[in-house]
Amino acid sequence: MSQPPMMPMPEQGGSGLKIPILFGIAIALLAANVYLFLQIDGLKGDLAKMREALQTEISSVRETSSISTATARRNAEALKVELDAARRRAEQLAGQAKEDAMRQVTDLEKKVEQTEKKAAEQTAAVRQEVSKVEQSAIAANNRAAEISTDVGKVKQEVASTKSELDKTITDLKSVRGDLGVQSGLIATNSKELGALRALGERNYFEFNLVKSKQAIKISDITMLLKNADLKRNRYTVELFADDQRVEKKEKNLNEPVQFYMGKYGRFPCELVVNEIKKDRIVGYLSQPKVTAARN
Repeated sequence: MSQPPMMPMPEQGGSGLKIPILFGIAIALLAANVYLFLQIDGLKGDLAKMREALQTEISSVRETSSISTATARRNAEALKVELDAARRRAEQLAGQAKEDAMRQVTDLEKKVEQTEKKAAEQTAAVRQEVSKVEQSAIAANNRAAEISTDVGKVKQEVASTKSELDKTITDLKSVRGDLGVQSGLIATNSKELGALRALGERNYFEFNLVKSKQAIKISDITMLLKNADLKRNRYTVELFADDQRVEKKEKNLNEPVQFYMGKYGRFPCELVVNEIKKDRIVGYLSQPKVTAARN
């Protein structure tokens, strides 16, 4: 079966679907950033719970320390009272009884000294434990502050990404091609071309074509630059496809140059030149991904 000629076809609609798709991409990107934000926010919540647990532990340790210290003090006070009583009894005695009483006093003095020493050691140990727990709490607070900073950065990145994508979408334009067919969104630079690629509807092939007697192949077509007018920002190319040749004369910068190929049916291919230099053009070829059904 012979291929359809490269000639104008009826105007295509449906370009309005592309902008919703771009917004869909923006929403998907926003959702990914929101997911990251939620993960960080969850970690922040876990740190807050840990901080609360540490504060509870500190209170518990302090309470235990207070009770232990109070008990040690009561024991020491009781021993001191008993020591004072023993001293008074020893002063009232004489001879062997006094010696026995003094030995009892000496023993009590040692017990008081040991009790006070033990109480001091317990207090120091509790203070050290409280210090460790407080340091852990400080570390948790610092980490929570870092997480808060990270959350703030994620929010800024989400806003920046959305703003950047919105600007790129706004910059993209839908224009009518040289065959009178409403074109899809047209990219004027590499950033916008990346946004078009993200749509996934068409294939894009960048080129840097120099004026020469030798044509070059791009995808499944062959191109030959005939003229590049830098002053007027116009160019002329010959396109070879489906064993046919068509010349596109005096085309403008960023103008969708359209032509048909049999395998794509009613969906046109488009050539867009973003930069015209002396004897050189730079741009991209856009071709449908959907091929025509064959009988």
